[in-house]
Amino acid sequence: MTDTWRQEIEQRLEEMPGRTSFYYKNLVTGQSFSIRADMPMMAASVIKLPIMVDVFCQMKAGELSRDQLYVLQEEDKRPSCGCLNRMHAGLNLTVQDLYNLMIILSDNSATNILIRLLGGMERINRDLESWGYKTLRVNRLLFDREASDRGIQNYVSAGEIGDILEKLYLGQMVDEESDQEMLEVLKEQRLNGKFPFGFAEKIPIAHKTGEDDGITHDVGILYTEQPFVLCCLGNETDCPAFNRFMQDVAWKLACANCQCHL
Repeated sequence: MTDTWRQEIEQRLEEMPGRTSFYYKNLVTGQSFSIRADMPMMAASVIKLPIMVDVFCQMKAGELSRDQLYVLQEEDKRPSCGCLNRMHAGLNLTVQDLYNLMIILSDNSATNILIRLLGGMERINRDLESWGYKTLRVNRLLFDREASDRGIQNYVSAGEIGDILEKLYLGQMVDEESDQEMLEVLKEQRLNGKFPFGFAEKIPIAHKTGEDDGITHDVGILYTEQPFVLCCLGNETDCPAFNRFMQDVAWKLACANCQCHL
């Protein structure tokens, strides 16, 4: 990343309303650049990435099985993202079904079921803390409007999410096989209007988006000739403007890290 690009990114973020943070790391050269990467940010659906990591950690420890069945209940259904809210109560779902739905379709119902299967928010947060993460926290279920109205939010930071993504790439988060599977799940993401906008079919991108009122995020690995981690988080911001920023910066960094024509 050139000094000119750093200055452009800094300027655009300074002009952006609300709270924003940015993290970039070239996974070949180690070059990195960040702005407010340690700042806690309301997570929206980006919290589903560390939840997936905990699923794989507990599967490795034998506390969960990917084939373990859960029967969908009517009270499990949550609106907005995903498809389980349109499925019939009594549907048999495996843990593998649930984490695929949670990431690929950003399914809120699947996420809440997994939070309970993992032992609840306190257990997940203990695991996050044991991995050294000080900001990543699950404090409420997804689409819990009552808790949200009381100011209870889930939190992430660009730097800690970037660290998870780098460890997945290196096979150092859970183990090489688990980390590779998680990246393959992230590559199947169906919400592709931010980082992959305009070139989703040209380079693989393992990523997770997040959005809510005044919140828009994208975090992931772009597999150019020199793969890199990119995390952009926006709270209380102009979402269309921040989405455009994410599209632009992903495009420019992808072109800089890839000699082929995008």
